[in-house]
Amino acid sequence: MIALKIVYIANIIVAGWISITSVFSPKTSVITVFQNAYQPTEVIRLVGCLWLAIAVLSALGFWRPISFSPILLVQLIYKGTWLIVVALPAIRNNQAYPSGMAMFFLIWVLVLPFIIPWAEWTK
Repeated sequence: MIALKIVYIANIIVAGWISITSVFSPKTSVITVFQNAYQPTEVIRLVGCLWLAIAVLSALGFWRPISFSPILLVQLIYKGTWLIVVALPAIRNNQAYPSGMAMFFLIWVLVLPFIIPWAEWTK
């Protein structure tokens, strides 16, 4: 349960900050979060809205860890997919991609399977 709460706190801090920057200042987000790999478009704001939802659900999850744990599965799926579909081809083709984001996503994808309360979902 402690590890689950630590993940929620990390989500609140990281996804919260990134979402606010992405939604309200996409140009800043492109520089700081996306490392100038992308243009500041409305898609940045859309991604910011997703991260804001993750931050809000994680805040609720801090108080009800098991009930809100499916958000961790959503993160595992989308971060893993992004790594395979976006980051890996960019690395292979020597193209620009947000390497800091890729590193964070990789760590999260490696950690989440051990944190997600799989057994609780089958009860």
